Amino acid sequence: MTENTPSFSRRQAIAAVIFLAISLGLATVAPSVEIAWVTGLLMLTIYLFAFEVVGVDVAAVSVMVLLGLTTLFAPVMGLEQGLVDTQKIFNGFSSNAVMSIIAVMIIGAGLDRTGLMSKVASFILKIGGTTETRIIPIISGTVGIISSFMQNVGAAALFLPVVSRISARSGIPLSRLLMPMGFCAILGGTVTMVGSSPLILLNDLILTSNEALPADQQMQTWSLFSVTPVGLALVATGILYFVLAGRFVLPVSDTDNGTRPASTMDYFKDVYGINYDLFEIVVPDGSPLIGKQLDDVESSYRIRVIASKRSGQETLVGPNGLARDSRFEPGMVLGVVAAEKNIRRFVDEFGLKLRDELRTFTESLSSSKAGIAEIVIPPGSQLIGKSARDVWLRKTYGLALVALHRDGKTLREGDNIREMPFHAGDTLVVHTAWDALARLEKDRNFVIVTTEYPHEDVRPHKVGWAGLFFAIALTLVLFTDLRLSVALLTGAVGMILSGVIKIEEAYEAVSWKTVFLLASLIPLGLAVETSGTAKWIAEQTLSVVGDMPIWVIQAAVAVLATFFTLVMSNVGATVLLVPLAVNIAIGVGADPALFALTVAIATSNSFLIPTHQVNALIMGPGGYRVPDFIRAGGIMTILFLVVSMVMMNIIF
Repeated sequence: MTENTPSFSRRQAIAAVIFLAISLGLATVAPSVEIAWVTGLLMLTIYLFAFEVVGVDVAAVSVMVLLGLTTLFAPVMGLEQGLVDTQKIFNGFSSNAVMSIIAVMIIGAGLDRTGLMSKVASFILKIGGTTETRIIPIISGTVGIISSFMQNVGAAALFLPVVSRISARSGIPLSRLLMPMGFCAILGGTVTMVGSSPLILLNDLILTSNEALPADQQMQTWSLFSVTPVGLALVATGILYFVLAGRFVLPVSDTDNGTRPASTMDYFKDVYGINYDLFEIVVPDGSPLIGKQLDDVESSYRIRVIASKRSGQETLVGPNGLARDSRFEPGMVLGVVAAEKNIRRFVDEFGLKLRDELRTFTESLSSSKAGIAEIVIPPGSQLIGKSARDVWLRKTYGLALVALHRDGKTLREGDNIREMPFHAGDTLVVHTAWDALARLEKDRNFVIVTTEYPHEDVRPHKVGWAGLFFAIALTLVLFTDLRLSVALLTGAVGMILSGVIKIEEAYEAVSWKTVFLLASLIPLGLAVETSGTAKWIAEQTLSVVGDMPIWVIQAAVAVLATFFTLVMSNVGATVLLVPLAVNIAIGVGADPALFALTVAIATSNSFLIPTHQVNALIMGPGGYRVPDFIRAGGIMTILFLVVSMVMMNIIF
């Protein structure tokens, strides 16, 4: 990592110089000081997002604060007043879009708490059989529909364990199921106006744009199912694409061989090459191991101690049990996961006693109480950038890290896996107690892939209440004039009051990073619109493409949105491009609302590289590499543009 850091910093510095030069160049041709400053802030935002100088949420909040400070420094900046009224700078946090997203996340978590996903998996296994061409449409279609009513990364996270279970039972490689599922989760976000953040945000951006438009050019907002024909066509295209071309574009990763053995240890041996077994050893008096710490021997001897018992004390296993600074004592009994040759070497080196079978840990390490599991680090996890050592993974969470799978390679004990900072999409192979794993299903820092272990569904008896309040929220959205946020919050609050989800779990279910990102960017969109910046950029764009047919201009807007969403968040791309698209449409005599919708839909066209949260989530478990996304996602990107443009022009 240290070798890459200087190069990365130089890349940021070079990009900063280039963006600064572009900003200064634009300032010299901007028609007013206000537009020059707003253009500079736009370039700063794009730079911060594209080169990840700081987190996207931190970048958005920083830009919002800078907009607020322009009121104080207006005289110095040559402005009569600030770029955004400080009384409106925080309006984004109370906006309809932000509250709707919060409600959607809570409703999705409530449905998850009922074990609804397990029932969906059982249904798919019942009717899908073991044929890839039958299972892919069922999985992808189901995820697409679920994703149309909740955040697509949430739908993908919920379905990741389901797909893993289906893969294990059907014998179909996981890499051939996860990518269709992930792509259709993204596509499903275009089926309704609450399926993705850009579409939820769109109506608010339209209302903001209306403030600067004359009465005869006012746009109507879109209803919940306005985009459904377009979205369904896109989902159908994605399914047909993988059914017809899947054999050519879907990879069989190095971790897949097309079969899933029934035995858990055989499964991990087959998939990750982990030839491990469970052993019980005793530390006798006089052993040179006495006084040493776990940290002194585990990596060098390629073993993993998962349980211990001192004379006269209780067994230590799970959270708050073993830690790397625990010391070996005479008479201590150890439960160890390792390859047989490594355990033999360890035993011989320190004069230990290896038992033929489990005695002390017969109950605590039985298959009904503990075992090997797969866990994925999702985008947004607080563990990203931290190592297992940094967070004391075994002591804090009860997870003994056995192997780490990243970019198609499996690293094991002895490869410094505990010192490696976690990346989004990393698959952790761990030994854990099942009750500890069950608790982690509620932890947003992990996505538990292993589902077939002895544990109870969280609240299956609440599935009726969850369905009722989901139906109530949907009814209010469809058949009343109630604001979208109020309608969705009705369902969310109903789930909390009925015990489907606890209030603490509701807070945890909300991605506050997304909330702050969205709320903080809304003032920037307001500044772009009210300062005349969007209109000016539109005029410059029209001078280049103004003589072309309207559909060509619309396609250019879609391509621009597709590019932006690959290098920055889809929310940021939507906020920046909707005002531009509206002004371009007005300039060429097209429907500005349709051009705004084109942007909001095109920002879901994120398949080419794994920058989208869904793609980052499935990359590790599927064993995918960037070329896999380029190969499969490149064709999907073109299909998305063609189908969406054709459908929008037919429907609207």
